[in-house]
Amino acid sequence: MTAHLSSVPITELIVGAELPPLRLPPISRTTLALFAGASGDHNPIHIDIDAARAAGLDDVFAHGMLAMAYLGRLLTNWVAQERIQTLTARFVAITPVGAEPTCTGRVVRIADGLATVEFALTLADGTTTVTGEATLS
Repeated sequence: MTAHLSSVPITELIVGAELPPLRLPPISRTTLALFAGASGDHNPIHIDIDAARAAGLDDVFAHGMLAMAYLGRLLTNWVAQERIQTLTARFVAITPVGAEPTCTGRVVRIADGLATVEFALTLADGTTTVTGEATLS
């Protein structure tokens, strides 16, 4: 098991180090409804199957910010929150209701006292729905 890095200096990290994966339970309609309430994002495409179908989709899908929250949890499971200096993401596919996401990350660069981690949220079928990177101090 990889240690929490809240006390590990950047100088002790190595390029290629992998974060422990974060495997999540299936995204349920309840999860989407609760996230809508907590975030204030009540876009019907995330919680109303009729709205999703009217938009040409088979069903509702997860909020992009829910996926980002999962990726944030991947990082904070590994380092203290105050060590996260930047976090950027790109949404490359939808995360459907019922999906079982796994978040992964890897150190790709260490320079000037910062480590850069590339991360992704991937589904069981291999689809990557979010990619991005973070810098850690």
